[in-house]
Amino acid sequence: MGFSDVLNIVQSVLELGLISSLTVLALYLSYTMLNVCDLSTDGCFTLGAAVGAVVAISGHPYLAIPAAMAAGVLSGFVTAFLQTRMGINSLLSGIIVNTGLYSVNIAVMGGASLLNMNKTRTVFTDMKNLLDGSFMTGWHRVVTALVAVVAVVIFITVFMKTRLGLSIRATGDNTEMVRYSSINPVFTTTVGLCVANAFTALSGCLLAQSQKLVDINMGQGIVTVALASLLIGRTLFQRGSVAVKAVGAVVGAVIFRLVYALALRLSMPAHMLKLVSSVIVIFAIFIPYLKQQYPAFMKRFEVKKRRGENA
Repeated sequence: MGFSDVLNIVQSVLELGLISSLTVLALYLSYTMLNVCDLSTDGCFTLGAAVGAVVAISGHPYLAIPAAMAAGVLSGFVTAFLQTRMGINSLLSGIIVNTGLYSVNIAVMGGASLLNMNKTRTVFTDMKNLLDGSFMTGWHRVVTALVAVVAVVIFITVFMKTRLGLSIRATGDNTEMVRYSSINPVFTTTVGLCVANAFTALSGCLLAQSQKLVDINMGQGIVTVALASLLIGRTLFQRGSVAVKAVGAVVGAVIFRLVYALALRLSMPAHMLKLVSSVIVIFAIFIPYLKQQYPAFMKRFEVKKRRGENA
């Protein structure tokens, strides 16, 4: 494997890792901060891709970004409404919305299951034209994704320090305490899920413009990928501020994509990649648990050792 091959792998890992990290940051908001496991992520990701593609095909690649995020906000609102106003369990709410979004996405795509954007102008093609002739030639996808990730990380860092952001964090910690503190948990949950789903839709929109292709099943399993990436980031960045943990989520997404790339280089069949995702999730959960149990295990080992010596 030559230097050019390594460089291509690095570019691909960074591009896909940064784009998918936006979904990881969304999960960081909903799962870590708000303590809600939002299973509508798969459908919302495809929704952002579909809306962004349709708007970009109509000749507005930059308008596609806020349009996709607005669609994500609507998806998050529906999920929050089912959960907070209709008394449906958060997991079930996500499954219901995810199921319904399949039909919605087909409708957005004009009844087709595939949209081709080969001749469509995107934010990536504009960035390519901007960087042509510079030392960053060929890195336009990575640069574009990096700009989006930096903007989202800054937003999360600032937003979580506001009164509303602190209320969202408090809602995730203790809903009853928040309710007695004159904070409406319905409102904070709704805002948190809307913001998180906006980031998920943004991730889907950027991936669609990067690959110039939208498939109705492109979001399938993205919640597993995001969860694995988030857990990897939490393992590496266990302590620190919101900004540090957000950066950890991004690093976790890049590491996950690196493992994927290595699996592909080892000629692993494509149908085995989802098993790889599951194994990564298991280890990402098990390693922190093992660290917690290690002192107790060593203590029991020392007690048994002393008893054996005394006997």
